[in-house]
Amino acid sequence: MPEGDTVHTIAAVLERWLTGRRLDAVWVRGQHLCELTARQVVAVTSRGKHLFIDLDDGQRLRSHLGLHGAWHHYGRAEPWQKPRHQASLTLELAGRVYVCFNAREVERMRIQGFRDLDLRRHLGPDLTREAFAPGRLWDRALVLLPRDTLIVELLLDQRVAAGIGNVYKSEVLFVTRRSPLLRLDDLSCADFGTLYRTAGDLLNGNLSGGPRRTRPSGAGQARLWVYGRAGQSCLCCGTPIRRDRLGRNPRSTYWCPVCQGSAHSGGLVEEVPKGLGE
Repeated sequence: MPEGDTVHTIAAVLERWLTGRRLDAVWVRGQHLCELTARQVVAVTSRGKHLFIDLDDGQRLRSHLGLHGAWHHYGRAEPWQKPRHQASLTLELAGRVYVCFNAREVERMRIQGFRDLDLRRHLGPDLTREAFAPGRLWDRALVLLPRDTLIVELLLDQRVAAGIGNVYKSEVLFVTRRSPLLRLDDLSCADFGTLYRTAGDLLNGNLSGGPRRTRPSGAGQARLWVYGRAGQSCLCCGTPIRRDRLGRNPRSTYWCPVCQGSAHSGGLVEEVPKGLGE
């Protein structure tokens, strides 16, 4: 599942492969953009889950992988591992083909144009690239979100801070021993800072590529504390891990009702409120 760490790593790799080279051809969702032929790639970067490829004529190609997107690269004559109709963005250059499959969003924009500036204004700081002051994020969250916003929705809101996805949401809450049933109004500024510092640490600890890990290396076979482990024993207390679909746009949250229960959540009960569970 691509999150901020994955997109950061992809951008770093594409930066090495693409920067300084001229494009032979570009397709966006099957449409050939002939006007981009011979344009030079001048930079590849990311912000949260968005990846940007900047060209020497002031244009920018943006992709957002969503849940199922992925980047591949092939030799010109090499068969693709996915069908061509799933290609969202295709770049041909230097004898190779770089393909972004199944992206949620792909678009062309002008660097520093209205669309570019509007997008960046709405995105919070990238936790893998930018120093951030928790107090300023706290103020931003209080302006953007109602006080009854569930903590699981808070962490996924890219307007507050960019890069946290569904995996890190569950892992951050477990590591900080916070119940997913907490709401923004239940948090102090210090609690808020702990959540986002932990998220930043976990994201930045996974920028070297390879399988994502939130548990210390050598801590056992499981790489993650709770995500994807519904019904399995908690690695700390042995209680079965729960999976509940929480929030206004329900997403799966994995959590331990003991480690993240009432003793760690300001007295909240451990049962999911009616209508929030599966």
